[in-house]
Amino acid sequence: MTQAPLLEGLRVLSFCHYLQGPAATQYLADMGADVIKVEPLSGAFERHWSGGDTFVDGISAFFLSGNRNKRSLAVDLKQSEGRDLILRLIKRFDVVVENYRPGVMERLGLGYEDVRKVNPNIIYASATGFGADGPMSERPGQDLLIQVRVGLIAVTGNAELAPTPVGCAAVDQHGASLLAMGVLGAYVRLLKTGVGTRVEASLLNAGIDLQAEALTLYYSGQNNDEVMRRDPHLATWFHQAPYGVYRIADAFVAFSMSSPAALARALGSDALAALSDRDPYTERDLFADTTAKAVANRHYDELSAALDAEHIWYQRVQSYDDLRADPQAVHNNVFCDFAVGDHTATLVNHPLRYDGKAPNLTHLALSPGEHTHEILAELGLTSTEIERLALRQVIHTRTRKGYAA
Repeated sequence: MTQAPLLEGLRVLSFCHYLQGPAATQYLADMGADVIKVEPLSGAFERHWSGGDTFVDGISAFFLSGNRNKRSLAVDLKQSEGRDLILRLIKRFDVVVENYRPGVMERLGLGYEDVRKVNPNIIYASATGFGADGPMSERPGQDLLIQVRVGLIAVTGNAELAPTPVGCAAVDQHGASLLAMGVLGAYVRLLKTGVGTRVEASLLNAGIDLQAEALTLYYSGQNNDEVMRRDPHLATWFHQAPYGVYRIADAFVAFSMSSPAALARALGSDALAALSDRDPYTERDLFADTTAKAVANRHYDELSAALDAEHIWYQRVQSYDDLRADPQAVHNNVFCDFAVGDHTATLVNHPLRYDGKAPNLTHLALSPGEHTHEILAELGLTSTEIERLALRQVIHTRTRKGYAA
């Protein structure tokens, strides 16, 4: 017997652009929520920009990465008729999610207090860069800027010579997960008590939460910047050596938390063995340098057999090309191909499995307003009324043919 999706019946209006908000609502849509992406007549920002200038048959790959399983409603919120349509929808919906700058939704007449007047039990979730108020609230919040602000790039690289950003939008994606978690927690309350919740998230808090372990260790240990200085092979300031990445003859290899004595045996290294009475944290630079010299001329196939024999935790550094063919990634079904016209986009599946299965990719709104007619018909508008709104450019309706999952 096929079970219903986890969030079947949950209705979400998403006023989100860029990545944090769209990714959060994508998680909810994957789990079965009816998520309507409310966007301008010309389409949300992520339809018009894509990293690496990557477009698949004219469709932004950036848009594809964060908007699966949503319906699209294109409406001009600056027109009173457009705002009234949204308020009528809000009466029927459980959740509003938005990630505009503070004050934007209020100026549109769709702020929290405005929405509560038509739906007192609404879950209203907002995501900002730095917070809804405070000294930084008006500043633009973007992944790289947050990585800088929260110290992430300083601890990832050498803070004095080459602070190193993470090579992806890690804060955005973590922020999206936290935002989705907040909505789900509020939904549980709604189901149990009938009471709505005001959920507030920020990229700043997400960037700090991403480093909860490291920050707790740093502040609780009463450390200072001196503790950050370390051999360049070492991945963090708080793990004992050899925790980090090392060049070998034909690859790079990462060593995790491993016994220096076991590593010395695996490598047949007298120099490492001679350090057996030293502390691998306080003398981490010495251990790291000695490890680097011990592995420099080893080849991966021979080295991996020796490491496995001593139960050393390690991995070869992989490229994206390696990952696409990785046997465990293939087994976990983490990628899926999606036909876009005569071209193919490769998407990343929902990361969790429910009863052994990943949620299906049921639809993807490749054009802004692709579901406008359908959504407004569900609201009770006639085709004539919908056509009149389109003629007055209050809404936009369009369906692009030739796309299928």
